[in-house]
Amino acid sequence: MASRVAGTLIPVIPAGIKVDKELGGVTRIAPPPHRHAAPSAPWPWVDIHDGVDQKQLTSLLPPIPERCPHVDCSCWTGYPKSRFPNWTEAQVKKSKILDAIQSHSKDIVCKIHHATVDSRGEFRMNAGTFVANDDKKTWDFLVKKQKDSGEDVRVRALFVESMSGPVLQMLGARYNIEPFFFSSSLNWIPTRFQEEVVDNVGDHITVTLTFLRSMPANTDALRLSARSPYSAVSGNTLINGTGLRDLNLVRQMIDTQAPLELSSGRLLVLDLLSVHLIRRKSGSVIISFHPNLDLPTTTAPYLHERIRFAGQSVYWQNIFKSSTDPTFVLLTYLWHALYAWDEALENLYTHICHLETQVIHTSEMNITQDLHIIRAHHLHYTSLLEDFKKTIEFVAITQNPALQDLPKEEQDWNSKVMERETLTLLSEVERLEKSSKTQDRRLRNVMNLVFSTVNIIDSKRMQQMTEAAARDSAAMKQIAYLTMVFLPASFVATVFGMNVKQFVPDSLGTIPQYVATALPLTLMTIWIITASQSKYMFPADSNIPFWKRLGWPVLLLLRRFGKDPYLQAEVQAQDEAPLNGVPKLKQT
Repeated sequence: MASRVAGTLIPVIPAGIKVDKELGGVTRIAPPPHRHAAPSAPWPWVDIHDGVDQKQLTSLLPPIPERCPHVDCSCWTGYPKSRFPNWTEAQVKKSKILDAIQSHSKDIVCKIHHATVDSRGEFRMNAGTFVANDDKKTWDFLVKKQKDSGEDVRVRALFVESMSGPVLQMLGARYNIEPFFFSSSLNWIPTRFQEEVVDNVGDHITVTLTFLRSMPANTDALRLSARSPYSAVSGNTLINGTGLRDLNLVRQMIDTQAPLELSSGRLLVLDLLSVHLIRRKSGSVIISFHPNLDLPTTTAPYLHERIRFAGQSVYWQNIFKSSTDPTFVLLTYLWHALYAWDEALENLYTHICHLETQVIHTSEMNITQDLHIIRAHHLHYTSLLEDFKKTIEFVAITQNPALQDLPKEEQDWNSKVMERETLTLLSEVERLEKSSKTQDRRLRNVMNLVFSTVNIIDSKRMQQMTEAAARDSAAMKQIAYLTMVFLPASFVATVFGMNVKQFVPDSLGTIPQYVATALPLTLMTIWIITASQSKYMFPADSNIPFWKRLGWPVLLLLRRFGKDPYLQAEVQAQDEAPLNGVPKLKQT
């Protein structure tokens, strides 16, 4: 573990983000490595070409260490190795957890926003924020406060803002959290899994998903823009009627991880929901991870306030009072993602309508490029929406083992309400999927409209060019007719103007001399012109020099008698060509 100043916590670098140092900041969210998403993968963060740690392979220590009672201890300093020995230093480094632990910044202080649901299902009024600027006090807050709460606490929700390295280790060691939760959160890997299942005791559930949200364009999301890094806002391709700032979608890279700018002056950006739920009979804990505030994502204070406000809902308060299952609190987190999805697709629908209007009033081919970029993003959004649906289904079918000793009537009621609420979420997702499919069809319709419009314009231009060519042809015909009218007279004038003895007695030239000179020159001209235009006489793919082409009269005579040398060579080559890769045998 890296050295650090006492009492100063180390903020986490948003490791799922690629940073371009030359451009001085964040450029884009990296595509997630899905193979490292869940503990079912037996080799965490070990790729095909990575070596295996030989020291760990030959270790005699038990693969599952004994649990620490957390009484006057500092066992958290060795996390994750202390609880999960199979996570070697190389794996911890590759998963970005080591960077999160060792990175140091005095300017950013980690804060833990907390809320409590008591045994009556009511949110207590003592919700607040704990400033984690001292290791000992933070460890006491996580260990002793939980123990002192007793059975009166049903759910304890922790919203970690700017998670520091020590807080990451404390949470992992205190609640025995699989490192996959932190690695998936740091690398923005969508995942969902259940682990540490104990009948009549509880389990752990991890849900990490990427969802879509809409936000104003004048935010930090521009730092994640997919457009050229040399200009945050450049040229103009689409302009709306309200005078909003110019857009330049044509110059964007087709990068589905980057924000998508809309004509309404808003951005569609990717957001992260990362939640770890420890389900118990009492004292369940929900931990939500939030990336650094430099990213345009849901912040810990915002979600903390939203979840507390959900406790004021009469509908949800009745559920919380009637059921001891903490999974219902988790459903409110999923509703936050659903709200964001719905609003984002509404804004995207408005943008598509705007593009349809633009296509009707303009014929620029650049709009087609814009549509291709939007459709690439739209296809990515469809896959994210499908992943969101699978997350809801996972929560619905993953029963809480802590409720197994409840009366059957209460278990049936919990199952019925859980099924009802998850079906409500799924029906909303299906509505969004249908809306997304409709938008995709409209995008294709707009693209077809653009191509049709361009084709119609091209056809009109070709018609105009044809008409112009016809007019030029008529003029040329008139000139040709006039030339033919004067051609006989010109010929007669030329003949009688010849300086020969038959017309001018004092001259020395004669008509036979004229013919003897003009006729060979005419034949030579015809010979050379025919040789230069002899591509129809010789094979098209033959590279015959010009001096050989001068022998075209000989070639015509040979063809007249059926002895074309080029045709014979082609027939011989076809006879010797292999059949299905097997050369033919020569006959003897």
